[in-house]
Amino acid sequence: MIEILSPTQLPRARESGALVADILQTLKSRSAVGTNLNDIDRWAQAMIVDAGALSCYVDYEPSFGRGPFGHYICTSVNDAVLHGKPYDYALADGDLLSLDLAVSHGGVVADSAISFIVGDSKQPESVAMIDATERALAAGIAAAGPGARLGDLSHAIGAVLSDAGYRINTEFGGHGLGSTMHQDPHVANTGRRGRGYRLRPGLLLALEPWVMADTAELVTDADGWTLRSATGCRTAHSEHTIEITDDGAEILTLPR
Repeated sequence: MIEILSPTQLPRARESGALVADILQTLKSRSAVGTNLNDIDRWAQAMIVDAGALSCYVDYEPSFGRGPFGHYICTSVNDAVLHGKPYDYALADGDLLSLDLAVSHGGVVADSAISFIVGDSKQPESVAMIDATERALAAGIAAAGPGARLGDLSHAIGAVLSDAGYRINTEFGGHGLGSTMHQDPHVANTGRRGRGYRLRPGLLLALEPWVMADTAELVTDADGWTLRSATGCRTAHSEHTIEITDDGAEILTLPR
């Protein structure tokens, strides 16, 4: 299903986006050396509940996961790239942490992810990888607008990632959203211009470039959820929710 939001729903989409952005920035500021992933999950839960919002993850039970996710945020460390299930792990200096959060507020979902280095350790290759996903995200957003096709966005994202030297996995990518978290259309992280669904005002899309340093192959962790690089290399993930407007695209999950 592809859902087009009504004008009355769009203010609620912006509220959801602002909430997701605020929570992620708060969690980033609290994620220091020694912080436990389970604490990050509890902080996310408290902020979601305090805002009167609903978690899109805690009861989420798709075909690619094993049972309900059971947590409020995805915490992916180092070789984990997607769907990282929080567990009893204390962050170390130099860890590459990705936080991915989706909430429903006022009946509309927003979804965003950030990656960053914990502590003071310098990690040039990891920083460059994070930067590549952020630049690819910006390129995909710049290609979005009414009349553009999904392939235009996918091509823009993939061009940046490929030029930076990364292999691209197409099993998981961006997606539509609205009253629920994962909807059509699928937005691959590489593609051909001029192909696919034509974008319309009122459409919400989550664009999410992610890469692994030296592979495009994923393996699933024993927890049944966390997706890791097959070689154990580091990974990065960046995501924003955007709204297609009459004259372009508005980013709903920018930090304020």
